[in-house]
Amino acid sequence: MFRTIIFKIILFLYFAAWSPLLLIGLVSKKLTSKLIILDAMGVLFLARVICGIKYKIFYPPVEENGIPVTPNDNIRYDGKAIIASKHMSILEVAILVTNIQNPFFILKRELLWIPIYGWAFWRMGMQPVNRERGATNMKKLTAEVANKIMNGQTLIIFPEGTRVKPGHPVPLRRGLMFLAQTLKLPIIPVGTDAGIYWPKRGRMKSGTATMHFEPIIASTSSLEEIGAAINRHSA
Repeated sequence: MFRTIIFKIILFLYFAAWSPLLLIGLVSKKLTSKLIILDAMGVLFLARVICGIKYKIFYPPVEENGIPVTPNDNIRYDGKAIIASKHMSILEVAILVTNIQNPFFILKRELLWIPIYGWAFWRMGMQPVNRERGATNMKKLTAEVANKIMNGQTLIIFPEGTRVKPGHPVPLRRGLMFLAQTLKLPIIPVGTDAGIYWPKRGRMKSGTATMHFEPIIASTSSLEEIGAAINRHSA
């Protein structure tokens, strides 16, 4: 537990030290994005050095018997898709930010009100959502998400809507299915066991966390099918 306390103190100081740089970076979206990625790389470095937490990413095969997989109902020629990931801790957020090109997340709008860091998330292109406005908000959200995807950004969404404990999956929210079907975007499910090593609360443990990118599935998949794919390799 001592190591966990030390890590969290150093992480707090680390975030505080980055704040002036992020404030300067607000002059440019490109600069802000680079700073956020560097910030996330530092978080992964601290987790590895102080707590002994490493990570490994597993991707699905792109060839079968030496023959490249061809586009089908689940794969678009332009390669665009929604990444739907399990969410257990800050760890997988940092991993996704540093390994996905031009990422953006759908966040509670309140997170963008956080001084400096929230402003940087907004400047980077994160998408706020007001959960209280229902269907009206979803129409606006869909239009804004579509615009960002058309401009080359990649949507990452945590369809459970909150961080979950290992072994305690919660039902997926319908927003993912609505976006996928409306925008006709296939889904890349991502499972993880990051919560074992960096839990929402409690002691951090050394070891190698895994991120499993599952085979792409159709935009018409049910919540049960999406959930099964996400949880296939999740803790």
